[in-house]
Amino acid sequence: MALDDRQRSAVLPEQDAAARRDLKPLRMLWPFLRPYRRQMAGATLALIVSAGTVLGLGQGLRALVDHGFTAGNADLLNQALLVLLVVIVLMAVSTFSRFYLVSWVGERMVADMRRRVFDHLLTLSPSFYETTRTGEIMSRLTADTTLLQQVIGTSVSIALRNILSLIGGIVLMALTSAKLTGLALLVVPLVVAPIIIFGRKVRRLSRASQDAVADVGSAVDEVLGGIRTVQAFGHETWERERFASRVEKAVEVALHRIRARSWLTMLVIVLVFGAIGLVLWVGGHDVIDGRISGGELSAFVFYAVLVAGAVGALSEVASDLARAAGATERLFDLLATVPDIRPPASPLPLPQPPRGAVAFENVRFNYPARPAESALGGLTLTVAPGETVALVGPSGAGKTTIFQLLLRFYDPQQGIIRLDGVDIAKADPADVRARIGIVPQDPVIFSTNAMENIRYGRPDASDAEVREAAHAANALSFLEALPDGFNTFLGEKGVRLSGGQRQRIAIARAILRNPPLLLLDEATSALDAESERAVQQALDGLMRDRTTLIIAHRLSTIVNADRIVVLDKGQVEAIGRHEELIRQDGLYARLAALQFDQPHGGVLA
Repeated sequence: MALDDRQRSAVLPEQDAAARRDLKPLRMLWPFLRPYRRQMAGATLALIVSAGTVLGLGQGLRALVDHGFTAGNADLLNQALLVLLVVIVLMAVSTFSRFYLVSWVGERMVADMRRRVFDHLLTLSPSFYETTRTGEIMSRLTADTTLLQQVIGTSVSIALRNILSLIGGIVLMALTSAKLTGLALLVVPLVVAPIIIFGRKVRRLSRASQDAVADVGSAVDEVLGGIRTVQAFGHETWERERFASRVEKAVEVALHRIRARSWLTMLVIVLVFGAIGLVLWVGGHDVIDGRISGGELSAFVFYAVLVAGAVGALSEVASDLARAAGATERLFDLLATVPDIRPPASPLPLPQPPRGAVAFENVRFNYPARPAESALGGLTLTVAPGETVALVGPSGAGKTTIFQLLLRFYDPQQGIIRLDGVDIAKADPADVRARIGIVPQDPVIFSTNAMENIRYGRPDASDAEVREAAHAANALSFLEALPDGFNTFLGEKGVRLSGGQRQRIAIARAILRNPPLLLLDEATSALDAESERAVQQALDGLMRDRTTLIIAHRLSTIVNADRIVVLDKGQVEAIGRHEELIRQDGLYARLAALQFDQPHGGVLA
């Protein structure tokens, strides 16, 4: 079950803390990595070769110092240079192979995961989105997957390489000089402990800095998304000051982080190079006393620097891995969310040809976000094929809920909804929705051109069919007048269109779909009188011999409906034609009196 904002804000810090301690969630990534086993095997081989060549450089350095420089052997020096060049080329090729293969696997894995998460999001019912913030879902789909790509494509490779360097370096250090190795291991805790402690503070400040930057981004998104409201209320100056305050806060936190990181860098330099200096001092005395050779000391220092670098890199990678574990857990929590609406194991087929018959049988329903409020309380309603039925009533009466249940965005807590005689809970939701066309009160216009927006009703429709649907919806004239006609980009959410134009695009989409059951939710509410008349004519043609349910607040648009269902508080108060309901002197008559400016109880001519 999805969490509300307050529950989520209480849980997430605990999850983050757990993620910093536990890397087990990373094991859940294996199914996404399994298809790329060959590439990972190649990357592992390249990693071993790369690490081996680096470790081999130490022995080459030892031989060069002891047998080349000290003995004055020019031939050996020439051979050493040749070997060094071969090793460098081998190291470069293996490093290239490792980097390319690991990065390739990371990109492919993240692409697969993004597709899997997005595909799953499309299956989740509206009840999930009622209680989950879209911004949080976007963060998981983008930021969390990007973090995983970075970790799989870079950090894991760095970690494995440095683990090999660390183990191999310590072994070769011990083989070179057990005494200096013991000394180095005694010094390591004194060096690493302060770095780890101080590093934790830097990571905390880094997270605070990221949060401050995210806050700035959120402010920009909010203000630009509501720019018309900001300018209409003359709040530009106030928004500038508020944004400046957030920017200054982000700068303040960032400077605090930079100061702490600078101190950490200074501490690392002092401690690490101080420790190396101490080892060199002891090792130098051993060389002078003849206990070890100059080449052995050079090799030892080389391995010591390699080990120190590996420890530092692993400490950095550890935090990345912890964050990746948290991101993995959040993504798999999303994937583990079970859709409320799922096709049954053996869905019942809908009869052919489709007729558009609808029946609600004692349906009771409460929205998940408002479990204490009844949206429908025992609704029973039958709509015959080809019948036009209007749903009227005050806000909250249950009109939109009927549409939501018919589209099977939700399942009722009690009762049965039938389409063409089949219980839609026992049918595949995709089959049910394929027989329904809808024109919502607030139509969705996608960020593409007009042709593709209308074709959304039937993706296989030809351009000619799209133009015909636009003509039937009285949209052809204004679409052809756009700069590029039907190929004109309509802007984000159709911002380049007026409200009436967006509504006509939605009507054209429904006309193109040609469904047996049509749902009209105030389909002409945003149109002027002239456009409404033209579109109503198109809708009249579309509704002919087709089952149509109409939600209407303007009663003038449904006076000719076959039946009008008056709803109040989720129940049917009355059913009849316009004139019958006026004579009954009930809720409908009162609504009509308000809209048609006639005495209460009168009858329209």
